[in-house]
Amino acid sequence: MSLQVVSAVSNSSLLQPGFSLLNFDGHVFFFGQKGWPKRSCPTGVFLLDTKQNELKMKPAAFSKDSCYLPPLRYPALCTLGGNAESDEYQYIIHGGKTPNNDLSDKIYIMSLVSKNSKKITFQCVEKDLAGDVPEARYGHTINVVHSRGKSMSVIFGGRAYTPLAQRTTEKWNSVVDCLPSVFLVDFEFGCCTSYILPELQDGLSFHVSVARNDTIYILGGHSLQNNTRSPSLYRLKVDLPLGSPAVTCTILPGGISVSSAIVTQTGDTEFVLVGGYQSDNQKRLVCNTIVLEDNKIEIVERASPDWTPDIKHCRMWFGCDMGKGSVLLGIPGANKQLISDANYFYILRCKGAEEDKEEELTAQTCSQTSTEDPGDSTPFEDSEEFCFSAEANSFDVDDTDTYNEDDEEDESETGYWITCSASCNIDINTWVPFYSTELNKPAMILCSSGAGHWVHAQCMDLSESMLLRLSEANVKYFCNEHVDLNKGLQTPKKVVHLKKQPMKPLRKKTTMKLTTPAKKSFLRRLFE
Repeated sequence: MSLQVVSAVSNSSLLQPGFSLLNFDGHVFFFGQKGWPKRSCPTGVFLLDTKQNELKMKPAAFSKDSCYLPPLRYPALCTLGGNAESDEYQYIIHGGKTPNNDLSDKIYIMSLVSKNSKKITFQCVEKDLAGDVPEARYGHTINVVHSRGKSMSVIFGGRAYTPLAQRTTEKWNSVVDCLPSVFLVDFEFGCCTSYILPELQDGLSFHVSVARNDTIYILGGHSLQNNTRSPSLYRLKVDLPLGSPAVTCTILPGGISVSSAIVTQTGDTEFVLVGGYQSDNQKRLVCNTIVLEDNKIEIVERASPDWTPDIKHCRMWFGCDMGKGSVLLGIPGANKQLISDANYFYILRCKGAEEDKEEELTAQTCSQTSTEDPGDSTPFEDSEEFCFSAEANSFDVDDTDTYNEDDEEDESETGYWITCSASCNIDINTWVPFYSTELNKPAMILCSSGAGHWVHAQCMDLSESMLLRLSEANVKYFCNEHVDLNKGLQTPKKVVHLKKQPMKPLRKKTTMKLTTPAKKSFLRRLFE
């Protein structure tokens, strides 16, 4: 095993814990960026070009018949319909966190449509599911099993937010272990079936799973309920006869207590397990080789690389499988809060020197016949983003098409953690949700004064009912500093006076003094 240091560059700050690497046709693609996609790359999928010791990110396009794919952190991924000898396969993407920290319950199928030196086009399709659909989650795994000429996907583990009925303001963002149910997903018909197995008692997340034929092995993982990392090793066997599928579970000896570990495949039946944590504050620096046979798994310790002092003494690390026995590992620098580039990355090559040399002559690959969670355990999920670069052969990328964050407009003034007013007391380090609609960022409202600016609803002393009313009503809002000024500059509305019709004057009562003959004549004419 060899460890290679790679330098960091400033234009790759989209990379953060929870990202994923996809491999299509021998090229590595980055997915799961920091924040929502911008106009430079609305898909949020980038080709990673690492020649000349600099990371260049070339935006990838989606076909017109593709659905929208949000950037998801800590999703479950695996390949579908391919093998180690074929480059024609699809990726299954399920669950994960959006930039708003919402959890996704959708499942996507992503495939490569076309590729040339100027443009890369993918097709992304959302798959409709019916039956026992898995709830929204993250930190879980998905694998594909093959039995009797059929194929199905298996989803297990993960975390989800506390159900709405059980949430409180103080614990609005709390997460819990998903129930230890095993879900079978039939992509041909879109049907989901859940199974409750007595051997699986506790929910697990950030575990490792490797699959071969009709068998899946589940290793390690963290349980929030018990705050433990399971030393158990589970074997799930899926039988797909003509009738209903059958799922059985067996507890095997020889497990490893680890969470957030990374698995890379080095051979047809051989995998290497690296990284992860053996406790909340202790990394696991030991590496293992996993060998799968027909109905047998063997886990043995292997020689670890010469870890650098920075890796040994850092508090956290994370990474992802790059394919063909290579793993990308990242650690924070000593002053990561002050210097955005003070981060270090390494490429760990688990194959022999000759195999590594052969791999360097080919493009980077990322084969995920087994799926492992690339994220960190809960205490490290919201770590700062990291940057990296490496030197390897990749296909020609036109410099004019590469992505550069400097080309994007500065959003620092429109972020959630700005000083919105003189009395603003919102601090990113001490803020806690105030309104029931808040999750991980404070609620804001637009002040319509001048060109408009955003203010925190809490700093404006808005009640929750008033905030909801303003968000639903089509009215302008003015913050506390501009409401008086707005009133002073406001032109009084012109009052339209109603025209009143003049009343007709009453006729004066007149009296006629008539003589008797005249009176008779008058009365005669009146009644004729």
